Amino acid sequence: MDSELIITSPPRSSPNILVTGTPGTGKTTTSELIALAAGLEKVTVGELVKERSLHDGYNEEFDTYWLNEDKIVDEMEDMLAGGGMCVDFHTCGMFPERWFDLVVVLRADTDKIYDRLEKRGYKQNKVQENIECEIMQVVLEEAQESYQPEIVMELASNTVEQMEANVEKVAAFVEEFRRTHTQ
Repeated sequence: MDSELIITSPPRSSPNILVTGTPGTGKTTTSELIALAAGLEKVTVGELVKERSLHDGYNEEFDTYWLNEDKIVDEMEDMLAGGGMCVDFHTCGMFPERWFDLVVVLRADTDKIYDRLEKRGYKQNKVQENIECEIMQVVLEEAQESYQPEIVMELASNTVEQMEANVEKVAAFVEEFRRTHTQ
């Protein structure tokens, strides 16, 4: 008799939210505002990678770390188990589907991304690669392939007004989740 191991998450009274998108779409700002508005704890995966050495070295050409996905997932597993987290990262396919109740994919016009990344001092090859990723909808497609369609929310993030509206939408989701998941 074959038995299949099924990993289940305990019921959560507060959701886990993933805010993802191409660099320059406003993930950090939006996730900080969501965490404040909805009373969630914010996790910036890029900071965890640096602080806890969850990488396999540095890529000089693109001025970034070679991610060790296994180390990242292992490090975050307990963090997300209880819910109430807002995770900020530029990719999403490596995370287990069971971790998130909502996946927010931020999108921005390429001229906005260009300006934002240039202000950060990104190398030109890195700016170009990220603009191409946004044009090709790489992060959106990854989210759509990795998660159930009903939990993926694509939002425009070009202006302050759009960012504020996005925060309101996600905060309303969190409030409704808590209302319907209170034990």
